[in-house]
Amino acid sequence: MYPNDGFRELGRHECLRLMAKVPLGRIVYTRRALPAVLPVNFTLDGDGAVLLRTSAASELVRAIDGAVVAFENDDVDADRHSGWSVVVTGSATVVTDPVEHERLVRSGPVSWVPALQEVFVRIAPELVTGRELVGGRTLYGVDLTA
Repeated sequence: MYPNDGFRELGRHECLRLMAKVPLGRIVYTRRALPAVLPVNFTLDGDGAVLLRTSAASELVRAIDGAVVAFENDDVDADRHSGWSVVVTGSATVVTDPVEHERLVRSGPVSWVPALQEVFVRIAPELVTGRELVGGRTLYGVDLTA
């Protein structure tokens, strides 16, 4: 049974499992004291950390290295009024360890816009939250898909 509002809270393990199925997400960070959102491709590391690969000279790297950021991804079926959304919040750091960098070159994300000098950014999964919209249910028990 689902709560009356049509949403079901997702546990950490389920959130990470769902995230791994979708190759794109959005990083939310601060740029010039304002919120900024940027779509990026990513992978998850074994500990649930979000991994990005981007140009070492990018504005994104300068803005997020050492900062707390949010990363969101989702999968939605607009016709069925269902889907899920997951948010990982944590510290973003550029991977500087040479051994770790080499491991990620082999197994980490591949940039969709390759650059001459790339870095990996790891977002620690300090807070992982998610929810699922189940088949258009509403607070009033009305099925919106009918």
